[in-house]
Amino acid sequence: MTGERTGAAAGPHAETGPPGYGPAVRTVEGDLPGAELGVCDAHDHLFLRSPRLPGQELADPDAAEQQLRAFAEHGGRSLVQWTPHGLGRHSGALADLARRTGVRLVAATGLHQAQHYTGELPSDPAALFVQELTRGMRGGVCGEAPRAGLIKVAGDFHGLGRHARWTMAAAAEAHRATGAPIAVHLELGTGAAEVLDFLCGQQEVPPSGVLLGHLGRCPDPRMQRAAAASGAWLVFDGPSRTHHATDWRLFDSLAELLERGHGDRVLMGGDTVTATARAETGVPYVARTLRPRVADELGAAAARQIFEVNPRRAFAVHWKD
Repeated sequence: MTGERTGAAAGPHAETGPPGYGPAVRTVEGDLPGAELGVCDAHDHLFLRSPRLPGQELADPDAAEQQLRAFAEHGGRSLVQWTPHGLGRHSGALADLARRTGVRLVAATGLHQAQHYTGELPSDPAALFVQELTRGMRGGVCGEAPRAGLIKVAGDFHGLGRHARWTMAAAAEAHRATGAPIAVHLELGTGAAEVLDFLCGQQEVPPSGVLLGHLGRCPDPRMQRAAAASGAWLVFDGPSRTHHATDWRLFDSLAELLERGHGDRVLMGGDTVTATARAETGVPYVARTLRPRVADELGAAAARQIFEVNPRRAFAVHWKD
């Protein structure tokens, strides 16, 4: 892997600006200091629609509001939705939900794997990403067009195909233009080395600007340690999928990373992508069950690091608007 970490503040988060200027998280209500995120679900979905998941759509604003209110009742204060362009992210509804529930929401631009789309893809994805990060997201409802706060792209199983390289190159271009973090779906948790080599090596994105999703689905401790050592963020997500075969390895992975000194690179989220997952546990699971369990098994300091300190560092950047 490229880009060995030289310190916790390496990358765009260490840049300085004019006096009084600092990194900010771009929420659907505007830019905020990272400290205002509080307890954060670093990867989830309130809205999602894909031809790969027929009958499992998340499209009801009332249901999303109930999820957020339950999340807040258990101490949750912010949520990052990784639903990218074209997959029913309901961008305008997000701003209304944030106001109604008091939960800080961060939305995504970007593109998923080609199999999740049925129509034509944007001819200039980098321009689309920059527009949605700086001016407002397309496809908003309720007459609003809030700005996205990160770029979501996806790799392939144990590698990067043509579509993945195309979208990641566009994401890197948009990152250079805006400073936005890049969140990467790793298919079944694989391909972290290939993603980092492409984004950080070839495209020169600082590792601290990259969030690697689904690390727990490939519970390879060497791979996880190498990803953490690179300086990228490791996002353990999907624990709401109670049937997932790798769930039982989650705390083994977390404990080893903490013991090896990589606790400052770990984030956690629910990744609720289907109606079935929402009915089983849903968004509240992260604050209701997962965070208390981390505190019980790994300590209160680890829980605060993973759910509060790390998110405000991962999602707060010096925007180049």
